[in-house]
Amino acid sequence: MTGVLEGFTVIFVVIALGYLLARFEVLGEHGQFVLSRLVFFVATPALLFVTLGTSDLSVILSPILVIAGTTALMVGAIHFLIAKLLLDRAVPEATIGGLAASYVNAANLGIPIAVYVLGDATFVAPLLLFQIMIYSPIALTILDLSTRGKKASIRNIVVTPFTNPIVLAGAAGLALSISGLTLPDALMQPFELVGGAAVPGALLAFGLSLYGTRVLQRGVSPRRDVALASTLKMVLQPLLGFSMALAMGLEGQQLFAITVISALPTAQNVFVFASRYNRGVVLARDTAFVTTLVSVPVIAAVSLLLA
Repeated sequence: MTGVLEGFTVIFVVIALGYLLARFEVLGEHGQFVLSRLVFFVATPALLFVTLGTSDLSVILSPILVIAGTTALMVGAIHFLIAKLLLDRAVPEATIGGLAASYVNAANLGIPIAVYVLGDATFVAPLLLFQIMIYSPIALTILDLSTRGKKASIRNIVVTPFTNPIVLAGAAGLALSISGLTLPDALMQPFELVGGAAVPGALLAFGLSLYGTRVLQRGVSPRRDVALASTLKMVLQPLLGFSMALAMGLEGQQLFAITVISALPTAQNVFVFASRYNRGVVLARDTAFVTTLVSVPVIAAVSLLLA
């Protein structure tokens, strides 16, 4: 329980700092926009390159990868279909909603929770790989095609992911890991330095976005979409993760780990993606805020039941 509180305290403090930066206009009126683009185009790609380039693939390729990937895709698809068919949302908003319902905060919250609660940070590595190399390219391709007026031709579907800096950096890092090469420190340290700004940058941008607005504000926030995404994220995804782990014969620490990982809140990356394409921004912001609050008692309950 102490680990859960410690991990969340770090998150809330940095978000609060972002709010204060906006409150006192330290970064000017375009601060959140510039910071979000810096995180999307520069810091996050650098972090992904370093993370994957130095990862041990034997640790990443585990049953947790299958379970985390399958549950995320299932929950994301469920939200997308409900948003598109029942709520009549456009494809970009339905895509952001699907991400908000299933894209786990594996980096800036998953790692400290894994360390403090699970006792091993490698538990989140499979999920990071899936989100970087599979989930992000799929979602960003859909957003690129649906917001830029491109036709969904085979050529565009194949080419579009490789025009995205996040996908390119992830692919480069994975290739480096597979090759077994080790780059000199003089080459890796710049990526490590810049990549270190990704997590605090995303949290600060999220905090900046909270100033001057109210979460779940009537007439501004798509409350039904937020409620749907939050429920799927905090109820359905953990239950699916737990059920799949049992079905695959996992028990003990692995069963506990996959359930905790599935119960992590929506990643601030979704807000960064939404800001980049200027679609579903309030939906991403409010869902991240709600699920972050709700995940505290959820993860605490999972810890009491399964630890």
